[in-house]
Amino acid sequence: MLLGFKTELKINKVQRLILAKHAGVARHAWNQGLALCQQVLAHNRANPDDKIKFPSSIDLHKWLVASIKPENPWYYEVSKCSPQYALRHLSDAFKFFFKKVKGFPKFKKKGRNDSFTLDGSIHVDHKRIKVPVIGWLKTFERLPFGYACGTRLGRTQSPTEGNQRQSPTAGNPP
Repeated sequence: MLLGFKTELKINKVQRLILAKHAGVARHAWNQGLALCQQVLAHNRANPDDKIKFPSSIDLHKWLVASIKPENPWYYEVSKCSPQYALRHLSDAFKFFFKKVKGFPKFKKKGRNDSFTLDGSIHVDHKRIKVPVIGWLKTFERLPFGYACGTRLGRTQSPTEGNQRQSPTAGNPP
């Protein structure tokens, strides 16, 4: 059984900056991927005889590593998971769009529902969470202890209050 929970983080200025960098890289990857997908769709609409294959999340990530990362060295200051998950979420958004479940994906703006996803070795202690690259983050409340934490961790920021929220997924005790 998986258990998910959200908790408010007690972070200092350095951690706030690192979290903002992760959110910024995820937003930049999403926007660059969305721009490329729009170009592919426009090309396929204009040239029905010479269509280009619509990029998957893997294709988008290969393109990001080849052309975007060398131009932007700040990509290397954050976890590799941040842009990868952003492109996976973009690919899922296009799948929902093509199935006519949701509308066309939109560009992300700074400060509006900033979020990113990390995975890897995440540890939950009584009042803190250890996150890859970032380190230990304190929380305001006690956390469920004794669970082996899962592999995914999401982070959102409340736009009105500026509160950092973290939602780790934990599994059964070992």
